[in-house]
Amino acid sequence: MGQARAVTEAGVEQLRFPVGRFVFPPSLDAAGRERAITAIERLPTELAAALGNAREAAFESRYREGGWTVRQVVHHLADSHINAYVRMRLTLTEDHPTIKTYEEARWAELGDTALPPQVSVRLLEPLHQRWVALLRSIPAADFARTLNHPEHGPMRLDQLLAMYAWHGEHHVAHVRIALR
Repeated sequence: MGQARAVTEAGVEQLRFPVGRFVFPPSLDAAGRERAITAIERLPTELAAALGNAREAAFESRYREGGWTVRQVVHHLADSHINAYVRMRLTLTEDHPTIKTYEEARWAELGDTALPPQVSVRLLEPLHQRWVALLRSIPAADFARTLNHPEHGPMRLDQLLAMYAWHGEHHVAHVRIALR
């Protein structure tokens, strides 16, 4: 019985974190920054591919019991990445800003999340285009600029970059699992 429970817990962990849990790097070198920026650049295309030609009913599928629906995950990506873009711009233009958090679970219940997921995919396309242009335009030294995250404490901009690169991959994996 104990072994079956361990397998079940391991399975739940795999469903919750299909690409692994995020680990904050101390910093990113040039190659690490480019990998993270490329991941952000590719997210809208990868998300659209993960959704494929799924029918409306499939968007109510969940990647795990108690998890969000595909629809909620996709809209969450748009919400989160809009916030990430603003957080990075604040970090580049202010000295050690304290960023604002938001109630992700409550946002996932708001009325606009009833829209088709493709609405948020289309929103992510120009957002990520601007975000990538911003990231590729800043000097390497600016990735050491800091912000205060109320939940994580002081962070470097390159750590925030790594977190959002992981975040996109994490949720695209959720969409793929739910639509299998």
